[in-house]
Amino acid sequence: MSESESVRHTTVVPPVPHVPASGRMPALYLSHGAPPLADDPVWPGQLAAWSAALPRPRAVLMVSAHWEDAPLALGAVRTVPLVYDFWGFPRHYYEVEYAAPGAPELAEQVRALLRTAGQPVQDVPDRGLDHGAYVPLVEMYPHADVPVLQISLPSLDPVALFEVGRKLAPLRDAGVLIVGSGFFTHNLRALSRDGQVASVMTEFDAWGRETLDAGEIDALLDFEHRAPAAQAAHPRTEHFAPLFVTLGAGEADLGTQRSVIDGFWMGLAKRSIQLG
Repeated sequence: MSESESVRHTTVVPPVPHVPASGRMPALYLSHGAPPLADDPVWPGQLAAWSAALPRPRAVLMVSAHWEDAPLALGAVRTVPLVYDFWGFPRHYYEVEYAAPGAPELAEQVRALLRTAGQPVQDVPDRGLDHGAYVPLVEMYPHADVPVLQISLPSLDPVALFEVGRKLAPLRDAGVLIVGSGFFTHNLRALSRDGQVASVMTEFDAWGRETLDAGEIDALLDFEHRAPAAQAAHPRTEHFAPLFVTLGAGEADLGTQRSVIDGFWMGLAKRSIQLG
């Protein structure tokens, strides 16, 4: 996040490998923060504790608010340089490295699952992890020893993204941690250096918590019309959009949904959830 950001063919699905002793991986939606998240006294520890409590993933499949491309694209299939998709920050934020292994086998499984279901897929092999992916991963898997694959948002339509998540759900039984990375509220005009939180942010966050806890998927999919202060919380919806991939992937475990991280950071809701 930058302070000036505006911004058919059939195939056979490869066999899904067994994951000893870990079972189905959860599906996550997290608020990823900006590059200065690393300097926050609380949030990095929350992310680290969260990952420590999870089963060790075979790989991470990341969908970030900061990559929109259609048809759905696969990036970071191999280790390539990061995308520093922000500006106006001190130089050291542009020197962060996160050389996670690529995940070519996972990429092939994603292609197969989506194409079998009629979802077009493209490859963007030189596209590295953006800050919506690597900023939280630095805190969660600091040794960069878990393979990571990033996919694009092919649309901002909640129903379409929910269906993408449904198609990817079998990967959870293969030890893949599916992560939607956005921000539970995201209006840069509401950023507050002194920690003041606008009432519209608290209203939207409270509605989101209650609606998630009640498992009201239809209301969430129609959040732009049903949530209070939806336009103020998300003038553009790309930071809420990854949630719908997570909900689709975690549909079988909606009854287990819980907020792992909540509260606010610089005036924005950092609510982050886990299913399974």
